[in-house]
Amino acid sequence: MTDVIIYHNPRCSKSRQTLKLLRERGIEPRIVPYLKETPDVDELARILGMLEMNPFQLMRSGEEEYQQLRVEEKKTKHDELLKLMVRHPILIERPIVVKDGKARIGRPPEAVLEIL
Repeated sequence: MTDVIIYHNPRCSKSRQTLKLLRERGIEPRIVPYLKETPDVDELARILGMLEMNPFQLMRSGEEEYQQLRVEEKKTKHDELLKLMVRHPILIERPIVVKDGKARIGRPPEAVLEIL
């Protein structure tokens, strides 16, 4: 069983590049296709803690859904933002790599090397 997890979107070039980087280093991570297997609120909160980020920092503000939901206009609480990301996982920044209680976003892909 692997101790590295990647929350992955195969349509995203940075996500594909990060997965390739891991594999080039001999790491075969557990791949979580988060658009289909979305983390629940508790798991998302745990990941945010490992990233040392708040929900707004993990949201993809350029996504059409972000604009349609008018996220910035709302004075939304953190737990409500987490629920929103669970309902609309496209809003979650990717890829996220998790290892040994630490996490990094693969933007750029080399950023994940800090936790390997």
